[in-house]
Amino acid sequence: MERTRQRPVRHPNNPLPKQWLAAERSKQYVASYKPFNMVDGEGVRCSLYVSGCLFNCPGCYNKAAQNFHYGKPYSQELEDRIIKDMSNSYVQGLTLLGGEPFLNTQVCLKICRRVRKEFGHTKDIWSWSGYTWEELMKESYDKLQLLSMLDILVDGRFLEEKKDLTLQFRGSSNQRIIDVPKSLKANKIVIWDKLVH
Repeated sequence: MERTRQRPVRHPNNPLPKQWLAAERSKQYVASYKPFNMVDGEGVRCSLYVSGCLFNCPGCYNKAAQNFHYGKPYSQELEDRIIKDMSNSYVQGLTLLGGEPFLNTQVCLKICRRVRKEFGHTKDIWSWSGYTWEELMKESYDKLQLLSMLDILVDGRFLEEKKDLTLQFRGSSNQRIIDVPKSLKANKIVIWDKLVH
């Protein structure tokens, strides 16, 4: 059941998403899966790139994955492989990227629930999103469910005019690395405390 949408606050030079529903947009495709990488968050990670994004940020580094039909359908076989790869002791967690994970909640919720069932909180879950925290707080129930399963959210659209290659885990300076459990508990944004400035 979808929550009634409230109008989010407009940020200057940052177009707002409409009420984009994953159930209407997602084809449940995966652009790629990259196991055992060390660039998509802290430590060794298994990264799932879902297909489909409507933000269309100029300078997007993964433009092909904006297409909801790009790649191939998510499968039980892929899910089982991700869980097997994550069972290695040196893997710190799962990362969700895209495309836009919050427009692919059917896929992302499925794998997140499986990760929590298999590993509890011994493995962390990161996600990048074009949505800001403030926008997600006013979004549909499935998006809020996905947010609640994350440990870290890197939020906000990539902005070419704020591009900064020196930033840790971010492409532009408007993006934030948010500690999700602490932020939900405090009812305000808490920046990840391991962030190196």
